[in-house]
Amino acid sequence: MGEMTISSPSTGKPGKAWLAAEARLGRRAAGGLVGIGLLGTLCAVGQAYCLAMLLAVLIGTDGPDEPVLWPALAFAALAVARAVIGVTSESLAFRLGATARRRLRTDALGRLLAAGPALLRSAHSAELAAIVVDRVESLDGFFSRWLPASMLALATPILLAAFIACFDPLAALLLIVSAALVPVAMAVFGIGAGRAASRQFTAMSRLQTRFLDRMRGIATIVMHGRVEDEAQSLLRAATELRQRTMRVIRVAFLSSAAIDVAAAGTLVFLALRIFHHMADNSLADPVSSLFVLLLVPEFFQPLRNFSAAYQDQFQAHDAAKALEALPPMPVVAEPDKPIRTVAAQGITLVFDRVGLTWDAARGPVLEDVSFGVAPGETLIVAGPSGAGKSSLIEILLGFVRPTEGRVTLNGADISDLVPSALSKLTAWIGQRPVLFAGSLRENIRFARPEATDAEVDDAARFARVEAFAASLPQGLDTDIGEGGFGLSGGQAQRVAIARAMLKNAPILLLDEPTAHLDSTTESEVLDSLRRLTLGRTTILVTHSAAAHEWNQGIGGRRIDLKDGRLIGNRGAA
Repeated sequence: MGEMTISSPSTGKPGKAWLAAEARLGRRAAGGLVGIGLLGTLCAVGQAYCLAMLLAVLIGTDGPDEPVLWPALAFAALAVARAVIGVTSESLAFRLGATARRRLRTDALGRLLAAGPALLRSAHSAELAAIVVDRVESLDGFFSRWLPASMLALATPILLAAFIACFDPLAALLLIVSAALVPVAMAVFGIGAGRAASRQFTAMSRLQTRFLDRMRGIATIVMHGRVEDEAQSLLRAATELRQRTMRVIRVAFLSSAAIDVAAAGTLVFLALRIFHHMADNSLADPVSSLFVLLLVPEFFQPLRNFSAAYQDQFQAHDAAKALEALPPMPVVAEPDKPIRTVAAQGITLVFDRVGLTWDAARGPVLEDVSFGVAPGETLIVAGPSGAGKSSLIEILLGFVRPTEGRVTLNGADISDLVPSALSKLTAWIGQRPVLFAGSLRENIRFARPEATDAEVDDAARFARVEAFAASLPQGLDTDIGEGGFGLSGGQAQRVAIARAMLKNAPILLLDEPTAHLDSTTESEVLDSLRRLTLGRTTILVTHSAAAHEWNQGIGGRRIDLKDGRLIGNRGAA
């Protein structure tokens, strides 16, 4: 897997095609919202005409001879209609943004989960969290505001200009010219807005990464007396983010000021023109003149909305670069290679001259590794840190593929297996089992959601979870905190063993399962593992001397790795 770049450059074309495709989807979805917006514009035209008739009578010009009651009633009715349209528009806009964010977040999470833990070798977890949470969230304005506003900014002025041209062609021409100058000013300020938004995202990502790192290492920070230094470092990062955010807001205000100047200038010019005609008694139709004047704010309102959403476009560009950089969903199978499955019993596992390279500059992690594990056999993989033991496990879990050689299960290449089938074939227990907030029963059932309560109880008895669950207020139904809060390391490991037992997979992968346990608890866990490994093809990665003695006692083999190479193979073949 290639390295992933999470940075957000302000120039170049990364993310452009992705955003264009999303924009096409967004415009189709925003059709109803644009239609409602145009309906609101027609109501505004009607209100402007009714108000023009009322004002013509109030200022004493030669207005209409009809009573002014019906224009007042019509104005009130149209005001209610516009209020309903406004509420409906806000609701539709929220749904547009929520639907798009839900779709994009699901896609991003799916791609991250498909990439697996190997992705953390090339990207910080805080950066990935920022993509899934903040970057996707920043696209809300693009779908709910920017796309509808960009469509209405073109359609609404054209519609209003057509109405105005029927009464005053010169005023319509002046408004069109003024509106054409607005995008020029917005583009000038928009360049600065894009750069400011990119820098703001970078500053926010740095703060998130720094904060997460410091929280993870808070014990070390306190122990070395660096609390004040790290607090000042976080303060500087937060100050940088605040300053960059204020720059974004400042540029956005300058952009909207261009619209206000254009609208005010046009309004003043038309108002002076009307007053001039009134002064020399040459005003032919006061209602028409007032109608045109009242439509000027409505003419510029969609442009003002467009300007307000202008910043959302630049945020979307930066978010698109990060989302596009996520690893793609894996291809299930190549056309010339059939998808294979393996019978879920009696698995023979073979590494055939396997090599793996994460980064060519750092050399191979595994090189020319060959060994086999027979059905029901337990194999210990030993070696110093950095020897490639965890990479070997990641290959078996399907998180990465070998760059050289192949791994087979009963003769089937692991790369050709259906991903869901490979998952069902393997059970994994690591150093620190991941436990979720919920009951013990729910945490055990996580391995096989369709399992019955009786099957969960059997797995709990097998792993001796019931031995400590009996002292809890509600037994297996007792809630535990996130990360296994409230359980000891040995108790958490027993829950992991119960999961593996419930899953009942023919391949068992154990990655330092006793690394953080005391000798007594380690002995109890190894005893449970001895029963769990019966009939299963097992690979155990460990440094523990007790685990090595345990493996010899059950007649297991051992291989030794050093610098990614196989240097020892002990025991029967």
